[in-house]
Amino acid sequence: MAENYRVDFEKSRAALKEVLLQRLPETGDYPTSVNGLVLHRYDSGDAPKPRFYDPVIIVVVQGKKRVRIGAEDIPYGEHSCFVAGVNMPVSSCVLEASEDVPYLSMSLNLDKGIIANLAAKVPPSTEYGAHLSTGATVQEVGPELLDAFLRLLELADKSEQAPILSDLVYQEIHYRLLTSPFGNQLRTLNTLGSQGNQIAQAITWLQENYDKPLHVEELAARLNMAPSTFHKHFKEITTISPLQFQKRLRLTEAQRLMLSADYDVTQAAFAVGYESSTQFNREYKRLFGESPRKDVMKMKGITGDQQSVAMA
Repeated sequence: MAENYRVDFEKSRAALKEVLLQRLPETGDYPTSVNGLVLHRYDSGDAPKPRFYDPVIIVVVQGKKRVRIGAEDIPYGEHSCFVAGVNMPVSSCVLEASEDVPYLSMSLNLDKGIIANLAAKVPPSTEYGAHLSTGATVQEVGPELLDAFLRLLELADKSEQAPILSDLVYQEIHYRLLTSPFGNQLRTLNTLGSQGNQIAQAITWLQENYDKPLHVEELAARLNMAPSTFHKHFKEITTISPLQFQKRLRLTEAQRLMLSADYDVTQAAFAVGYESSTQFNREYKRLFGESPRKDVMKMKGITGDQQSVAMA
């Protein structure tokens, strides 16, 4: 039985690797015609970067990555996957990749409505714990889940079948996750009335109102939770406090505005809710390791000489 399991897994992985190498000629992120499915190729490792992951599953087909969830650094690769059930602050990097053996992976956005609907039909697992825990994890990926991703990827080329069949495979992937070790956490994050879902609602509110002043007591009251209980459960799921979460949302959005909308540092700071550009600069450098201007120029590929001219 174990031997068949391993053979099925390696067969699906080999097929996925072949398809990805054909589709990904060079390093980069490649959206597909299947909604929410993105393919990734990297030919070299990189330094850890802070980021937010929306509810997502990331399956590595070749290579290795590392993610920091809270204070824990977790490597994952060809036999494991990363799953986030809420908008989750992490730090991650590619560990193993080269032009000859590139890092290959697939990411798929998760649908909270599908999880909630399936949770009402699928009994909770008695094999895994049901206690509230962190909103993201790394866990083993089995051949059934890998095969579902292969079928979803193959549908991207079948314009007539994709609109119908991709929805079925998409739901299957959610079902596989709901019955996995992380399934009970996904269930509580998406079940109305549960403490996990209350925190998920708070995260959504913070995402929509990151540029507004945050009063934790008022946010807790919106959820009918005592401030101390709210703070405790929020940190259990996100690994940071509500105020730290808001700060990271602001800084991440400011970085996006400077990169994609050409905001200058002051414009970005005020756009995301800062009242002081000095404080913004200080907190940005603490999170990203560089001043906002230097960091954005580096990400845009501007050289040292060009930086000097641009910063003059």
